[in-house]
Amino acid sequence: MSGAQASARSNPPVAEASAGTGPAAAQASARSNPPAAQASARTSQPVAAIELRGARASMGGREVWSDVDLVVHPGEFVAVLGSNGSGKSTLLKAILGLVETEPGTVGVLGGPAGSANREIGYLPQRHGFGSALALRGVDLVRLGLDGASWGLPSPIGRRASRRQARARVQEVIELVGASAYAGRTLSELSGGEQQRILIAQALVRRPRILMLDEPLDSLDLPNQAAVTALVQHICRAENVAVLLVAHDVNPLLAYLDQVIYLAGGRALQGPVEQVITGPTLSELYGVAIEVLRTRDGRLVVVGQPEAPHLHGPRHGARPDG
Repeated sequence: MSGAQASARSNPPVAEASAGTGPAAAQASARSNPPAAQASARTSQPVAAIELRGARASMGGREVWSDVDLVVHPGEFVAVLGSNGSGKSTLLKAILGLVETEPGTVGVLGGPAGSANREIGYLPQRHGFGSALALRGVDLVRLGLDGASWGLPSPIGRRASRRQARARVQEVIELVGASAYAGRTLSELSGGEQQRILIAQALVRRPRILMLDEPLDSLDLPNQAAVTALVQHICRAENVAVLLVAHDVNPLLAYLDQVIYLAGGRALQGPVEQVITGPTLSELYGVAIEVLRTRDGRLVVVGQPEAPHLHGPRHGARPDG
């Protein structure tokens, strides 16, 4: 087992990096700070929103990642990074209970994966809306509230429930700043406006966890910044644990608490400055990686494999994000 893998298993890397600069030092520090001691020191911290211990995931008979330990707490904004096919989307599916993770475990809000899905707002990768789609933004948000309901509503209390539903839909539309255009059809909206409506739909049930799979994809830089700032605001104001899958960490740098980096079937978690470093990524990938910081603060990763995923647009097809 490599130092990076052992470091990931003993979470959190905040304590790991403070003991030294490389993965080996992180491993030694993590051993001196077992999870039980970390939990007792964090007496004011509520139950973890998401916790993986020794988890393993396979898709189509192929092992995607294994022996993964991660913890995400309420109110934390965490980006999920990694190259094409590293298992980022698989991680979200495992949290939803859609992927088998034995022999390890996945805990969500104190229960097993899949047991608290109603308290998770999930925005999967989207592929755009057809130009002929007549559904309004407000209607899409409302579907997030009652789109899974079957049959006719009961006449008892129907007016009250409708008023409550309308009020909640309007509340969440205002929260994401979409009031000015929520009444228009989705085909009339820009990419950034559509993304805000989709985030509103994911929030309408007051989730305790928000999982967004590549919400910045295909957005221009101003919209990437606006959506990221919005997500951070929601994370803080609503005390929601946020997992955001991304290919480029740079639009997120000013807003993140931690990153989860997936590579080579392993995972590493910690603050950006401790995870995205040359020594750490070199050990995680098993090849020489160099991390540079430009004058404007952007991170540039030099090396193989697929280094440009941290500072450029998406590229190439992938079996799993």
